[in-house]
Amino acid sequence: MSVVASWPVKSRDLHNHHFDSTVWDGFAFRPDDIVIGTYAKSGTTWVQQIVGQMVFGGAPDVPVAEISPWVDLRVPPREVKIAAIEAQTHRRFLKTHLPVDALVYSRSAKYLYIGRDGRDVVWSMYNHHKNANALWYQLLNDTPGRVGPPIAPPPDSIVQYFADWLEQDGHPFWPFFENIRSWWAIRNLPNLLLLHYADLKADLPGQIRRIAAFLDQDLDEGRLPEIVEHASFGWMKAHAAQAAPLGGAIFEGGASTFINRGTNGRWQGELPDALSRRYEDMAEQELGPECARWLATGER
Repeated sequence: MSVVASWPVKSRDLHNHHFDSTVWDGFAFRPDDIVIGTYAKSGTTWVQQIVGQMVFGGAPDVPVAEISPWVDLRVPPREVKIAAIEAQTHRRFLKTHLPVDALVYSRSAKYLYIGRDGRDVVWSMYNHHKNANALWYQLLNDTPGRVGPPIAPPPDSIVQYFADWLEQDGHPFWPFFENIRSWWAIRNLPNLLLLHYADLKADLPGQIRRIAAFLDQDLDEGRLPEIVEHASFGWMKAHAAQAAPLGGAIFEGGASTFINRGTNGRWQGELPDALSRRYEDMAEQELGPECARWLATGER
């Protein structure tokens, strides 16, 4: 018999070059809101695309980046972002990268949390960071209100990047294991559904049906082939400007750089065995064997 977690209560704020968690304070939730959470580079945009396809019935031109904002990102200013969210008349689907204890958690909204092996996360993150252009750094580092040091360009070596991220607790972004652990701890709440990147890769139609059932979102089976096509990486890369922040203007190579490969295991053959084992050991120590296994494989 599973034990239902108690309802989370926000106990701290997170601030850095990306975060301003206070933007959730006093947020006016609607009963049908959807909040999509991840650590980052774990399939966030993919699930936003899936949900957008459900909400808009498989339409090919859903501007996901525009209508599904990252709420706790410091830019644009709070008043601009909140006004835009409150003006929306469709079913809202929002994005967060916060751990649960820094998030105002609604009992009425529905939450989707996506997990992915940390090695795959970092390989995707490196591409994201390596291709960031001057505008990306300007927005994150120079926008008023930044707390802590600026974010700097990554090293040339992706292995060094991974080692720094692992040993410096998510450097240069934010802690990884506490994020996973916080969402795993509330996995039995009735308004939270855990998803895994590997499951989305293995059975996208099945996962779309699962998400729709959890969200109480009508899903026209006759439109499912279109929804699946529009949620494929081939489609998303070909129409990347709809999903990429600012249409891809903050990345060298534009929006198609943001929608990269969508594959797992790229670290294999590049990451030294000793460093890979170090990650596995830390994952089990930080998360416990059950959660570490889920994070690595999707198995529960």
